[in-house]
Amino acid sequence: MPEADFRSVGRVEDIPPGTIRAVEVDDQEIAIANVDGEFFATQQHCLHLQGPLAEGRLEGKTLSCPWHGWQYDVRTGKNEFDHSIQLQTFEVKVEGDEVKVAV
Repeated sequence: MPEADFRSVGRVEDIPPGTIRAVEVDDQEIAIANVDGEFFATQQHCLHLQGPLAEGRLEGKTLSCPWHGWQYDVRTGKNEFDHSIQLQTFEVKVEGDEVKVAV
């Protein structure tokens, strides 16, 4: 299995705990969330009507879409109401002060 290609998407201090930011990697929009110092990445658009998740509210591990309130667990991408609905997730690692996402 080939090793994941990690791309730098920002610095740790640019995504403080409790916040979420949109980044673009190879024409793919990704939302990066910082949950108590641990970083998670999901697709940037809600599965409902493509709302911009990085503009939503992050409470603990739960990300709420700003348009219609759909909620997801940023660790797994699973919808909080219906676990059969799931965002695409991406592996994240921190090297020094760089946040990197596997694409």
